Amino acid sequence: MGVEYHAVQWNRQKKFYDAVLIGGVAAYLAIFGVLTKVLFPHVTDEIMLMRAFGTAAFLLLHVILCVGPLCRLNPNFLPMLYNRRHAGVTMFTLGTIHATLVVITYHAGGDTNPILSIFKGSPLTGSVSGVPFQPMAFFALLILFLMAATSHDFWLANLSAPVWKSLHMMVYVAYALLVLHVTFGVLQGEGSPVYVGATAVGLFAVLTLHITAARKEVVLDREISCSSRRKEAHSFKSEFRDPNSEIDQSLVTSSPAENGFVDSCAVADIPENRARIVCLSGERVAIFKYEGKVSAVSNVCQHQNGPLGEGKIIYGCITCPWHGYQYQPDTGASPPPFVEKIPTSNVRLRNGRVFVHPSPNTAGTRAEPARITE
Repeated sequence: MGVEYHAVQWNRQKKFYDAVLIGGVAAYLAIFGVLTKVLFPHVTDEIMLMRAFGTAAFLLLHVILCVGPLCRLNPNFLPMLYNRRHAGVTMFTLGTIHATLVVITYHAGGDTNPILSIFKGSPLTGSVSGVPFQPMAFFALLILFLMAATSHDFWLANLSAPVWKSLHMMVYVAYALLVLHVTFGVLQGEGSPVYVGATAVGLFAVLTLHITAARKEVVLDREISCSSRRKEAHSFKSEFRDPNSEIDQSLVTSSPAENGFVDSCAVADIPENRARIVCLSGERVAIFKYEGKVSAVSNVCQHQNGPLGEGKIIYGCITCPWHGYQYQPDTGASPPPFVEKIPTSNVRLRNGRVFVHPSPNTAGTRAEPARITE
């Protein structure tokens, strides 16, 4: 985190990432151009460049969309997530060059305004050959422009995290439009099914990774919830009921322990300056142990919904593993002069176990840490 906004904050990792990104794009364009000249010698330079930049942008978009679920499946992909916005701006630049070449080649030679020509050039005819595929790309590029223009944290801070996140989730709308654009464009202008086949493979990869990551998260939530309910039932049975009595299982698994506080984990299960993530009332809570104390906060970072419980406490602050945003563990507030806040939860310790109240406090509300006495 930085107090002031800077155009670029390059470090060694970012320099390496950007070098690989630019080098990869340049290599792709060069290889595409050479193969086109060898395999399709009659294709003009304009068409070759148009296809090179268009396919490069579309391929990079697939990579960008796959980064998120890959990080949930394997943390080794996290370095790609840290710098994903650089890839997004690069992808938009490639798409803009492609669109400019299309407009110059097909729409700039007549009396009609080139932008208007995009919408008038493909009238509806009721058949596949009449589907206006170019307007789809126009609106997709407009969405990508808004995302690229607001990629800097200046816009994140001033639009607020929920609005910024909602805006950037529109990348999936842009992706759907581009899939339709490529599909109908190829069906109308290409004899080879290669482009459609490649698009289908890319769509399958994106959907498969997202579904797999989502299923993993659902299973994790279920395991966390079941674990919490088992511990809660055990606490209820051993501390509030005769251990030899018959207890209805449905009553046990839904009964709160410690006056509404839920038995969540053992203190010994939490590494020092790290967290144990539990699921309470359908929301993930990160329980941190630090300096002989225990505090619980929301697992969701206000920056880009990063998993705070997978981070650690650095210099007394919970540090998000995605982009380094920090929060004080007892208040959920970022250290001054930053203003981000996350909800906190009240905690208690009893017999070496951590009890957390399932109802969170308002974001930024101080919750007294539970002190470890054993």
